[in-house]
Amino acid sequence: MMALGSFVRIHYLRPPDRKTVFTQRLIARDQGALVTLARDLSFDPPLEIGGTVALEEGSVAIWFTFPGRWYDVGLFHRADGSRTGIYGNVLTPPVIHQDGRWDTTDLYLDLWIPSGGRPFLLDQDELDQAVAATAVEPELAARANEEGGRLLEGARNGTWPPPMVERWSLERAVEEERRLLAGGAPETPQ
Repeated sequence: MMALGSFVRIHYLRPPDRKTVFTQRLIARDQGALVTLARDLSFDPPLEIGGTVALEEGSVAIWFTFPGRWYDVGLFHRADGSRTGIYGNVLTPPVIHQDGRWDTTDLYLDLWIPSGGRPFLLDQDELDQAVAATAVEPELAARANEEGGRLLEGARNGTWPPPMVERWSLERAVEEERRLLAGGAPETPQ
């Protein structure tokens, strides 16, 4: 089992062949979720969602990965620490290896809940294009659409994201990281 404070390397495939590796610190296990902290994100230009900056240079995100689930959740914060929203990413359930490597495939659809705003789905057109280009199998796209619809419905009726997500603040995540580092957690990605 991965030690709290260690870094995980998330190997993220966006079909057909765009591969990215994200390195994040594992800061907690909370009600079945693996909670990681992504610091000093690089977004130049800033990432805008619905006409509002969601992430920018120096942003921080708290990620909640739920083994066996077809989504993960990000709490997005600007460089000044203000929370911009909740991001639900539809993906294949991650394969979590004991060495800190996680493998998953992005299924294009995302749910965005801007702070103080109404939830909406993103990138349906990209999923449809991926299916048309045979980068995503129709059955997998159907599963993604089902999950995206379920997340949107849950966000609209207040049953998604899982309640434990709202109990996390940036201050809590930073304090957990500080505590882990004080206890001798690795300070650089491995």
